[in-house]
Amino acid sequence: MLLKTVAWVSTARRDLKSLPTTVVNEIGHQLFRVQCGLEPTDWKPLPIVGPGAREIRVRQKAGTFRVIYASHLPGKIHVLHCFQKKTRKTAASDIGLARARLRAIRSETPHEV
Repeated sequence: MLLKTVAWVSTARRDLKSLPTTVVNEIGHQLFRVQCGLEPTDWKPLPIVGPGAREIRVRQKAGTFRVIYASHLPGKIHVLHCFQKKTRKTAASDIGLARARLRAIRSETPHEV
């Protein structure tokens, strides 16, 4: 089995590492599932960010956390944004940041799938 590479966009990795350890471990497990070609256990598509964007959802006692990623681009899983949700609705600033990062990746990728 060939695993896809995880590519951390901008500050996404640093943002992940600032979250509680249990959350980081769970997100790591979910990203490994994606690398193996499986679906995360709790996710949803995020067409508002762009085609192929998805969100991993993690709920723990420490709060509600999200990872926005794109795995449809050739050979890589691009982690666009990691954050803790503070309200029921995802903030427009989080959506906008992920959208801008996905747009930047698409402009760098010569052959989209």
